[in-house]
Amino acid sequence: MTVALDGYDAKLLAALQDNAALTNAELGDVISLSASQVSRRRQKLEETGVIRRYRAALDPEALGLTVTAYIGVTLGAHSKENARKFRNVVIAMPEVQEAHTLTGDVDYMLKIVVPDLKTLSRIINDDLLPQEAVHHVRSSIAMETLKDDNLLPLGR
Repeated sequence: MTVALDGYDAKLLAALQDNAALTNAELGDVISLSASQVSRRRQKLEETGVIRRYRAALDPEALGLTVTAYIGVTLGAHSKENARKFRNVVIAMPEVQEAHTLTGDVDYMLKIVVPDLKTLSRIINDDLLPQEAVHHVRSSIAMETLKDDNLLPLGR
């Protein structure tokens, strides 16, 4: 379900995407509304699920997580049970930053962040390949990140 947004909502969301730590008063200054109006709009956006969560954007390299890999996974047999088992494995892995089901030759694409290649190898060989449902795994290592802001295109 798509939620209808007015110009103030779009400005509010853009400001929060840029800095979720802004207070309602600071947001009001940015979008020209009172803090109480911002609070009501923000609460509505949270209740409708437009705002899913707030969190800090951490620098992986500063934390020693220097390897980003994209891993394509193809299942051998496509059943609800295999998909459920694989989904549960992926959800339980803290190294997986994103996981998507895809159309085409690959069933899943995982974005994984780890400290080194040895850890990546362990994840592929010990966590993914032994899964009964997994038929094929193909990894690509990111050499450089050109953009990583995860900002949705609001009002474009």
